[in-house]
Amino acid sequence: MNNQPLVSAIMIFLNEERFIDEAIESVFAQTYDHWELLLVDDGSTNNSSQIALDYARRYPDKIQYLEHPNHENRGMSASRNLGIQNAKGKYISYIDSDDVWLPNKLERQVELLEPQTEAVMVYAPLMCWYSWTGLPEDQDKDHLYGVQLNGRPPFNNSVVEPPKLIPLFLKDKNLTPSGVLVKRETLLTIAPSENSFRTNYSDDVVQIKICLHCKVLVSDEPLYKYRIHPESNCRKESKAGKSYYFREVFLNWVEQYFREHHVTNPLLIKALKQAYLPYKRPYLYRIHKSCQVTGNLLQNLVIKWSRNILPKNVRDWLWSRWVKLKTLN
Repeated sequence: MNNQPLVSAIMIFLNEERFIDEAIESVFAQTYDHWELLLVDDGSTNNSSQIALDYARRYPDKIQYLEHPNHENRGMSASRNLGIQNAKGKYISYIDSDDVWLPNKLERQVELLEPQTEAVMVYAPLMCWYSWTGLPEDQDKDHLYGVQLNGRPPFNNSVVEPPKLIPLFLKDKNLTPSGVLVKRETLLTIAPSENSFRTNYSDDVVQIKICLHCKVLVSDEPLYKYRIHPESNCRKESKAGKSYYFREVFLNWVEQYFREHHVTNPLLIKALKQAYLPYKRPYLYRIHKSCQVTGNLLQNLVIKWSRNILPKNVRDWLWSRWVKLKTLN
């Protein structure tokens, strides 16, 4: 009998015949073997449905194929909810059908979260993966994003109290948790997906709920490769000019959710107001961005000057004070 907790990997897909094989194989390549994979078809009209069905037939003990009634397209949130409702695992982890897990993704995240008695989710930075193309011009583009990076406070595999992460997520969408491992019970009771979010921000609303109410373990280990390519859903929406509109819809939802849950935390209210600036105060927002650019230029000049003038121990001390100041703000 396997004493390891079962992990339910949920992969929703829509017409992803190009990369879905590689995504599924990265689940099979896991060093942690006690998993099930739920392939949720959101109404595909190409060969991706057949690919998923073939995997489910070949590996019935490991893989389930799911679809909406009449093979309907109901969007990302409804498809994730369908996967969660059919999952049997203690933990849920998502993988997009064009992305890849590193082989120790599940093993490492279960190892981090299982001893925690209070945290309900582990969240780690992603690898923005350009080099998959094999093209020389893409080989040096891979980079990480997450709350640990770019001068933001390092959490270093620590448990973060609610709602400390939310202001960071509202400030920068790229910090919203992805590649997570989360308790299934939390998704069923506290943070189900909102079916009205069919595409962009379908995952963000879930993470806002979790990070408002629950403790989260923030890892510094990137274990998820997020494939950057022009046919991805995010890239298509950005190219079509829809990203700006979808973010406002998301912020309207956050405002309503805060109201329903009587959120009065001044840091959250301030973060939401700042996130709304491009929509409610566009002129003020442009001034704010101009000041930020000027401030960054001055900061870079000061850093360059200090490297040439100040001793290393003084530079290190000043940098530690600067990071602490940013954390308090």
